[in-house]
Amino acid sequence: MESGALQQAGFLVLFPVLATVAGAVLAVLRPPGRRATSVIQHFAAGVVLAAVAGEVLPDLRERGGYGITVLGFAAGVALLLLVQRLEPADQPAPGGGGRAAFPTGLVVVVGIDLLVDGLLVGVGVTLGQGAGLVLTVALTLEVLFLGLAVTSQLTRAGVGRVRAAATTSALSLGVAVGAVAGAVLLDGASDGAQALVLAFAAAALLWLVVEELLVEAHESGRETALMTTMFFVGFIALYGLETLA
Repeated sequence: MESGALQQAGFLVLFPVLATVAGAVLAVLRPPGRRATSVIQHFAAGVVLAAVAGEVLPDLRERGGYGITVLGFAAGVALLLLVQRLEPADQPAPGGGGRAAFPTGLVVVVGIDLLVDGLLVGVGVTLGQGAGLVLTVALTLEVLFLGLAVTSQLTRAGVGRVRAAATTSALSLGVAVGAVAGAVLLDGASDGAQALVLAFAAAALLWLVVEELLVEAHESGRETALMTTMFFVGFIALYGLETLA
């Protein structure tokens, strides 16, 4: 394995790690309103979808056949369904009677999510500098909102604000672990192995857009023209970055 891929992964992963920490801190200091959150979530969804269409799928088509694509895609969907099944429902803040239990299940699920996100950064690095940059931009926006959401869920479950922010910030290290693992394991790997992980990545990113970002964005209430437009602004903005990378 060339040390360059590992060094690049170590540098790029700093951005999603810092974004997760920033989201955690923002959630306890000054969380954005529901409309502002929805606008930025629409933008992030467009960015992630552009990363799938412009970087992941073309490389997947080049490196793997249909059989490998189906296998990797199915593995990605199966893991995401399992994670969704294990994810606990939001718990209201406790009343006056006793102290709420720490939501360990939520922390485990988020840790797995961030580990997969980091893996995608590592995969992008092995595909080339441009792909690594594009995927990192997309995932940085995603984990920013993940940090916001998770810290808010922890505080609603009765966890203190400082502890909630510290827990989410600690979980951000999962992104770094995943990125290093992806760079180490896939740098110089066969086209088939890379295609398998790319198909997995495609499933994960599409799930993120359809089942998380857009679903949460639409929960803010009435959809406005600005919210809808921001999805397309995000898509074309990342597409422009892809042409320059």
